Amino acid sequence: MKKLITAIIACIITTYSAKSQNLDSKIDSISKKEEKKEILGIPKKWFENISLRGYMQVRYNGLLETNPDLGCEQCDRSWGGDNNGFSLRRGRIVISGDINEHIYIYIQPDFASSASTTNNILQIRDAYFDVSLDSKKEYRIRIGQSKVPYGFENLQSSQNRLTLDRNDALNSAVSNERDLGVTFYWAPAEKRALFSKLVKDGLKGSGDYGVFGLGIYNGQTANRPEANKNKHIVARVSYPFELNRNQVLELGLQGYTGKYVVNSISSKVITKTDAEYLDQRVAASVVLYPKPFGFQAEYNIGNGPEFNTSNNTIEQKKLYGGYAQVFYKIDMKKQTLLPFVKYQMYRGGKKHELDARSYSVNDLEIGFEWQFFKNLELVADYTVANRRYEDAIKLDNHQKGNLLRLQLQMSF
Repeated sequence: MKKLITAIIACIITTYSAKSQNLDSKIDSISKKEEKKEILGIPKKWFENISLRGYMQVRYNGLLETNPDLGCEQCDRSWGGDNNGFSLRRGRIVISGDINEHIYIYIQPDFASSASTTNNILQIRDAYFDVSLDSKKEYRIRIGQSKVPYGFENLQSSQNRLTLDRNDALNSAVSNERDLGVTFYWAPAEKRALFSKLVKDGLKGSGDYGVFGLGIYNGQTANRPEANKNKHIVARVSYPFELNRNQVLELGLQGYTGKYVVNSISSKVITKTDAEYLDQRVAASVVLYPKPFGFQAEYNIGNGPEFNTSNNTIEQKKLYGGYAQVFYKIDMKKQTLLPFVKYQMYRGGKKHELDARSYSVNDLEIGFEWQFFKNLELVADYTVANRRYEDAIKLDNHQKGNLLRLQLQMSF
């Protein structure tokens, strides 16, 4: 019996060993083929250069809430009222890569978009291609739906951002940060490499949007049809300086102008002809990357449509506001902790919302991001909010309150 068992075990080991050697042989064969291609200079097929990555964010906004009527439509629709349950804030997949030496594609759908009362609808966020005009790819033309180069935090991916939502002041310029158009970008190769490194090293960079950008876009924001013949023009300059101790300071200046058509209007609200309003802003940005102390601040001024509660009209009015944030990067073996404090204020309208809703915002956020390891992180954000947001339906709507918001992010 023992001889039989020994023979069976020996047979299994021999079979496994043969299969393992066969697999190793196949891997070696594939590796040799790839090496041979490189030696002979045989280019890869376009689909061999395409990469796939993504991330998912799950939130809960219902802890320590003091005012259920406090919310932020543009920030997070699951914040406020009876919506404070678990929510899938983002579920994104990025398909990107070089088609050839001069063409790069980037497609990003989101599986967690909302429409009316339905959540988790698939919707395109980015769909563009870059055409490089030189071999170093320092001069690029971006064509399609992509982020409008206005504001550092607007360009910074929510995957990298510390606070759960972007600030009202600059984010009110472009809902979802994107639009359809054509943008020219320029940056020296060494600065492009630095932009990439600031993200890769976990320093909360915005990504590579060039040292200089100049674009033309529809102006009604992403996934919305154009509503007039006028086009928006945007320009941005942002330069990262490498200081002592490998510290990086980035300074930016940006602005845009165009005419926006308010497309969500209550009955009996009076508007300009065709509900078309001048929409223009200019903003300054300052970012000190966390090595280990970090600082980030932006401020913008401009004018655009805003609801006037006294006479039930949407008028052309001035707007202003910004934010300041301090944070600190603590590396703990394989884990990282980033505590932060952020204050923001805004006075003006939100053209994307009903009746170009009038806003007065003063918010303080205190929290931390805890990176357990590269692919999993937790954000705890305690918000102290003071918000007035009024339209023809919600008159004299001034809400104050505090709440603790949590987010778990998985990336791959």
